[in-house]
Amino acid sequence: MTRSTRQRERESETETDAEEEAVQQCPECGSEELVTDADRGELVCDDCGLVVEEGNIDPGPEWRAFNHQERQEKSRVGAPTTKTMHDKGLTTTIDWKDKDAYGRSISSKKRSQMHRLRKWQERIRTKDAGERNLQFALSEIDRMASALGVPRSVREVASVIYRRALDDDLIRGRSIEGVATSALYAACRKEGIPRSLEEISDVSRVERKEIGRTYRYISQELGLEMEPVDPKKYVPRFCSELDLSEEVQTKANEIIEETAEQGLLSGKSPTGYAAAAIYAASLLCNEKKTQREVADVAQVTEVTIRNRYQEQIEAMGIHS
Repeated sequence: MTRSTRQRERESETETDAEEEAVQQCPECGSEELVTDADRGELVCDDCGLVVEEGNIDPGPEWRAFNHQERQEKSRVGAPTTKTMHDKGLTTTIDWKDKDAYGRSISSKKRSQMHRLRKWQERIRTKDAGERNLQFALSEIDRMASALGVPRSVREVASVIYRRALDDDLIRGRSIEGVATSALYAACRKEGIPRSLEEISDVSRVERKEIGRTYRYISQELGLEMEPVDPKKYVPRFCSELDLSEEVQTKANEIIEETAEQGLLSGKSPTGYAAAAIYAASLLCNEKKTQREVADVAQVTEVTIRNRYQEQIEAMGIHS
């Protein structure tokens, strides 16, 4: 490339930048409130209505849709790839409806043929035992996540953690269900939607002790940096299940903050700590709940609540 060519390119880039800077405000009224009309492909002044630019390239589809159902019907692309499926969603699915493209029922001969195709399609989705085990593990994660009511992002993170454990050969000598459950528990903590080991073991087919042991192992081997769970993250859910007011929730958070600053949280179970704060807050706000009710929701013992409650009220200088 010659020197003159490079100079011309730099000059053209400078002119383009100058044009872009010039369009930052309306030439008619001087307003900087410029909005893009995606439907018309125009840049319009929001104050005076002047069309500053037109003929912009629209990267969206050529069709228009006014609700979700229309968008789904007109879309010609498949679902995005996902880590929650063993083949990442890149597969062909044969519809279970025995109808043709026009919605008409197909003949019995065609129905028999479609049944055989579905059967073989399901068989060839997994090529070996490794893929079958991965499919089983991811379906277990999906089942437990649904039972816990956690969002889609947690399932994606859990699937990624399980795949990493599989790649590093950490599953050898351990049950698939145990590693899958531990991956889900780790994903809940990673995404800031903590679930206690008791809640996880309730929806799992594995005992609590094995889940904890496997979780510690994979988190250490994979280098998962897990921060201690903040007890305040349990407060909204527990208060909702106990049907307590916003005032109790706010007071419980205040108790947790004040007592944690004094170092009482160190070495304590976050669920038990949150449960004790909620119990104390319910007494202070005249919305009394029994220790048994709070303990059942938090899945801790009444003894834990009594001990933590006594420590918290003493630290805050409240006499029961």
